[in-house]
Amino acid sequence: MGNVNERSGLFKVKAQIMKKPLQITATLDKPTLLEDMVEKLADRRIDFGYSSIAVPNDLKAIDTSTTETYVSGTVGIKYWNEDINMPFITCFLFTCIKGKEKPYKLEWAISLS
Repeated sequence: MGNVNERSGLFKVKAQIMKKPLQITATLDKPTLLEDMVEKLADRRIDFGYSSIAVPNDLKAIDTSTTETYVSGTVGIKYWNEDINMPFITCFLFTCIKGKEKPYKLEWAISLS
């Protein structure tokens, strides 16, 4: 139904509405800067040590951190020959994980709207 290009922050969905093509595109403003900012926000000054706990060999210990921040971009809708581009600002919840002796890395994001 849709695909994500992580580097450009582009998300495309194509659907059929009453047998007419509809294309929806969401482009994030500065996705690389957003990823860097979220990873820095996730980094805690206190290390609880969860990523250092001994676990069975086939598992990995991780530490998680979640932060909420606003994201801006543009939603584009193409319907027949009409192009509608609408800017948006919405809240997202980001979850980062940290392995043993590694910095936090962005793992998951979900819109709260």
